[in-house]
Amino acid sequence: MQSTNNLLTRITQTPGQCGGRPCIRGMRIRVTDILEMLAENISTSEILEDFPDLEPEDIQACLLFAARRTDFPRLTA
Repeated sequence: MQSTNNLLTRITQTPGQCGGRPCIRGMRIRVTDILEMLAENISTSEILEDFPDLEPEDIQACLLFAARRTDFPRLTA
């Protein structure tokens, strides 16, 4: 199992590729595509079968990336 920092290195953003959206390891597989498939209840094994260039850690990286993007600080009065 990779550390969280190592997992996040799998997510790349390159200007001009996929509109600058986050992708997996420089490939044209967007993080949002993987997250949407998971939300549609497509199993990890099915995703890996459909995208043979992906590795299980890539899917973990997508989930971690999304979790970090939604971690907003709470303001309390």
